[in-house]
Amino acid sequence: MATTVHEPPKIDLDRPPSQGSGNGGWRNPIPGGDLHRTRDSSPPPASTGIWVGLAAITMTFAAFTSALIVRQGGATDWRHFTLPPVLYLNTLVIIASSFTLEIARRRIATFMGGAKTQAAGPARWLYITLFLGLLFVAGQTLAWMQLRAQGFGIASNVSYSFFYVLTVAHALHVFGGLGGLVRVIAKLNQSVLRRSTLDATSRYWHFMCALWLYLLLLLWMKL
Repeated sequence: MATTVHEPPKIDLDRPPSQGSGNGGWRNPIPGGDLHRTRDSSPPPASTGIWVGLAAITMTFAAFTSALIVRQGGATDWRHFTLPPVLYLNTLVIIASSFTLEIARRRIATFMGGAKTQAAGPARWLYITLFLGLLFVAGQTLAWMQLRAQGFGIASNVSYSFFYVLTVAHALHVFGGLGGLVRVIAKLNQSVLRRSTLDATSRYWHFMCALWLYLLLLLWMKL
């Protein structure tokens, strides 16, 4: 029986490569196949990263909340206590810092847009926000010291343990926001600040403010 040998396909080396979209053979949905436009339409890494981080933080504190509710429901030695008054003052401080950061974000946007005479010294409100953030952490530290002075240590009772775990975990995340503010200030002073970096830092800080309001309500209701 004769065997048919198929001739291998010819490759035209003189033909320029196809101007595809790099999608594995799929047509580029962008008219004209402009890869640059496709990249511009995607969210910046800072924006994507901050949403992933906020989702992880939300899941962490949701787990803490679930553990607190379950532990309280099955505990016979649960002790209720009055929250230190400084926590309510701290709430006003972190809300004020959220407002000052929003003012800073808008003034910096105006400054970067070219209206520098109308937004002179845009970093001033960032420094105010940074100061209020440090003041918030100082207030939290004072609350911990007051509770310890009253004999409410972390190992004294399970309810006290939850108070320290929740507030310390939040304070550590606030330190992360303070680091972000320092980074934004440094980039602004060097004139290399990107809008996406500023927006990501603002979203994180506003989230820390909302998270503290939630935690304060939870502690007030359960402790």
